[in-house]
Amino acid sequence: MADRAIATTESALPTDAMPVGVIRPGTSRRYLRLAMWIALTDVLAVEAAILLTRFLRYGLSAPGSGFLGILILAPFVWVPTFALFNLYSLSRLSPAEEFRRLFEASGVAVAAKLVLTLLFIHGSIEDALSRGWLGLAWILSLLLVLITRQLWHKYMGRLRARGGLSYRTLIVGANEEALRIAHTLGPKPLGYQPVGVISTGFAKEQLDGLPVLGTVNDLQDVIESHGIECVFVASTAMDPSSLKRVTRTLRGHAVEVRVSANMSEILSSRLTVQPVGDLLALSLRPARLTGPQAVAKRTFDLLTAALTLVVLTPMWMTIAVLIRATSRGPVLYRQERVGKDGRSFTMFKFRTMIRGADLLLPQLLERNEFNGGVLFKLKNDPRVTRIGSWLRAWSLDELPQILNVIKGDMSWVGPRPALPNEVAAYEDWHRARLEVRPGITGLWQVGGRSELTFDDYVRLDLFYIENWSVIYDLFILGKTIPAVLMRKGAF
Repeated sequence: MADRAIATTESALPTDAMPVGVIRPGTSRRYLRLAMWIALTDVLAVEAAILLTRFLRYGLSAPGSGFLGILILAPFVWVPTFALFNLYSLSRLSPAEEFRRLFEASGVAVAAKLVLTLLFIHGSIEDALSRGWLGLAWILSLLLVLITRQLWHKYMGRLRARGGLSYRTLIVGANEEALRIAHTLGPKPLGYQPVGVISTGFAKEQLDGLPVLGTVNDLQDVIESHGIECVFVASTAMDPSSLKRVTRTLRGHAVEVRVSANMSEILSSRLTVQPVGDLLALSLRPARLTGPQAVAKRTFDLLTAALTLVVLTPMWMTIAVLIRATSRGPVLYRQERVGKDGRSFTMFKFRTMIRGADLLLPQLLERNEFNGGVLFKLKNDPRVTRIGSWLRAWSLDELPQILNVIKGDMSWVGPRPALPNEVAAYEDWHRARLEVRPGITGLWQVGGRSELTFDDYVRLDLFYIENWSVIYDLFILGKTIPAVLMRKGAF
């Protein structure tokens, strides 16, 4: 994917010199162009998935007219289906929400393709994808689309970091919530460039360095004179009548509108908008696992762990030989951890330290490099063996935890398993992370591991507990692979 710079027109006029009535067409149009290119790569990924599926089914035999019809038909199924799931609204999709919609939309598209194939494509059904291979076509198309979209997101991230794909944003409100919005949008490449604030109360000159450009009554003039592309409303800064006046004003302008909901710890997949009389409420789906959900999660853990154990047996044996050949001591390291509801269990790992390493810990505590909290981390820990350092860098030392998953002590995805001394030092709010089984991976793994503070660990764990779903587990598992390959935050 070429990293081509997208031409910008912002520099043509300085902000202060931009004449009234001129609306900068930049960012929304760029997102639209990107959506068209992404739709093209979606089609190419799906076509590649169909070709690969047929190859696995029939080898290199020449395709018939029916199969060629499927290839021609595919773009007219996938792109409209993806558009129906709003998968080309690039500025409005979080990564987890995009994954959930791709998962669902790909299944719908495969089913629709089968129906249209049977209705409109004549010829030998062997030239088409048989129903027995629909699952493989779905998995391959989802995988390839995810890969291409991940590349696009990296490209868009680079554009945002350079300011080439960021909405010129006006914050409506001058209270604490508006200040938090400014702090969130300002230093990070999230696709927003705050340029000023609209005051809804007493007059101020600045809000955290951003100029106050006027009051709600000046909103229309400010949008036009400063080339505003997005208006971010701090909901707690406005009463209902003021909010109605703002939305009426914004209705006549081609700007993106965001209204803060003060629910930063909740994924959008748990929220639906629900009218209640003349009110507009956000309906929040319960976070607790129902009986069927708990059974589904445990069944998935058990089946995939057993399969992985069988597949990785040669690797396990190789690692075991290397450990025994390079240092004295057992192959497996056993350690007491605290799991669901505070129950203790024995966690398994490949041994990465010299024998008696625990006895040396008190001598190293003053060299702890962890960013606060009760954990101990030391990048150049003298207790780590040469092979152990390599195992840790690639997270291979954690493979034996698959045994804990089979036993039911752990899950594939969940909070980081805690040590007893860590739990003893917990604050009250930390203990909520013990409500579910700990995981081999989790948000703490894909979020940077050793780059995080202990409180960051806990917040990510609680966010996961609040927003659990099967799709979210799959999303985290998918994010774990590149995190491990890039050795992100590993000690």
